[in-house]
Amino acid sequence: MSVIYFLISISVVVAGIFLYLFIKSVKNGQFDDAYTPSVRMLFDDEIKVSDKEPSSQKSNKESLNKNQRENQI
Repeated sequence: MSVIYFLISISVVVAGIFLYLFIKSVKNGQFDDAYTPSVRMLFDDEIKVSDKEPSSQKSNKESLNKNQRENQI
């Protein structure tokens, strides 16, 4: 029975060490996402509308933009 108490106490200490190291690594930015911002521009499919186009073409592109945004959600 004394072995169980010993093993439980050691496991609590080890879990505390891992918790401390995890919190320390999160605060230091170890788990920050460095990949997504660099590829976000590759997946940006929004169509720009210029002011020189006729209004019928603008409305078609605006509806296309709305449809694309709805599909992304």
